Amino acid sequence: MSKGRILVVEDDFDISNMLRIYFSGQGYAVEVAPKGGDALVSTRKQLPNLIVLDINLPDMSGYDVCRELRTTTRTSHIPIIFLTQKDERSDKIAGLELGADDYITKPFDIEELKLRVQNAITAAKRQTQIDPISNLPTGSLIEDHLRTLMHSTRDWAYIDIKVNNFSMFSEVYGWAAGDEVIRFTALLIGEIIDEFGTTDDYVGHPGRDNFVIISHTARTEDLIHRLTERFAHEIKQHYSFIDRERGYMLVPGDEQGQVDLMTLSVGAVSTRTHQFSDIREITELAAEDRRRSRSGDTSGGEDTSILTSW
Repeated sequence: MSKGRILVVEDDFDISNMLRIYFSGQGYAVEVAPKGGDALVSTRKQLPNLIVLDINLPDMSGYDVCRELRTTTRTSHIPIIFLTQKDERSDKIAGLELGADDYITKPFDIEELKLRVQNAITAAKRQTQIDPISNLPTGSLIEDHLRTLMHSTRDWAYIDIKVNNFSMFSEVYGWAAGDEVIRFTALLIGEIIDEFGTTDDYVGHPGRDNFVIISHTARTEDLIHRLTERFAHEIKQHYSFIDRERGYMLVPGDEQGQVDLMTLSVGAVSTRTHQFSDIREITELAAEDRRRSRSGDTSGGEDTSILTSW
């Protein structure tokens, strides 16, 4: 199992290739981005556990990349280690003021960098409670974000998402295939938010088959519709050819049962139509809306009902 995903943002091929080879050998999944813009695109597609970021890049400074990541809600928690040839106190202070977690100067000791990377990832997982599979915030982090929003004057919607038949899928295909579905769902949600949401939108993973989106977009209906539609279509790639063709899987047992392919059931509540007294009220109303949506889906196919609670 990978120790985590590292994004190396470095335009010097010799350095980036050395870091890729070294950290891959240490058990990390490593991706390299030679430009700041490439790093931002890569991070939107799949959240890394840590970013090693050079300050001097050909298209934009590492400071600008760091600022963009820190001001975007979904990427604000990712640890960043600045990598630079400069050794001036003012440069270090500038990076740390932008929210960088650490700073190392070229030429660097690779063993020292390894320890800094290990410590940063460990601290981030412990302090921010990030799910190791989806790399999304869990439990108390989601609650903290909701508490902050309850004092906000901006409108937002809490969207509760459940992967239907996930446990049965994992029973038949195994936990590794289940992990792939979790990663796929997290990536898909990120893509949908890029299309319909805002940079302040928040994604959480409170349970194995449960995700939440806290969105400020006025296009909530479009977001939900597109998410459920794409999931129902693209989830088929996780099944065998036979299961895809017949549209269901067989669960082994004394009597083999037919189980529909996975879909999403979604519930939502919004401050546009509700005033919430506490976090539990928010989550209970959204879960109730999700269950109502699920029970109303009698087609056995994709669940694309648009909810009316907000």
